[in-house]
Amino acid sequence: MRFHTRKWVKPEDLNANGTLFGGKLLAWIDEEAALYSIVQLENPKVVTKFMSEINFMSAAKQGDIVEIGLDVVHFGKSSLVLKCEVRNMMTREKIITIDNITMVNLDETGKPKPHGKTQIEFIEDRLKK
Repeated sequence: MRFHTRKWVKPEDLNANGTLFGGKLLAWIDEEAALYSIVQLENPKVVTKFMSEINFMSAAKQGDIVEIGLDVVHFGKSSLVLKCEVRNMMTREKIITIDNITMVNLDETGKPKPHGKTQIEFIEDRLKK
């Protein structure tokens, strides 16, 4: 699992119990999955199609730093399937796991478009081409 982004849990991110609001965390995950997919598929038109069961395993509190990790599970014809883990950076305790986030590559009209990718590419590899 590659952890790409860190978020600091601030007062505006909390629910009535004083812990990180699940909706806020899901928004962070959705944004990170979109950014990761845009870079991998080299297309700014990518959307979230599906998220599998979401498993909240522990809570984050104000002041905690959470890390969002993503890995590619599968390259489809016009999609990219990711898995996600979010953990507390200090304790390494898992906060949430999602086994399947399906992102779809779109054309200019908003229809699914084949991307032609079969493996993860890193920026430094693209620069060598």
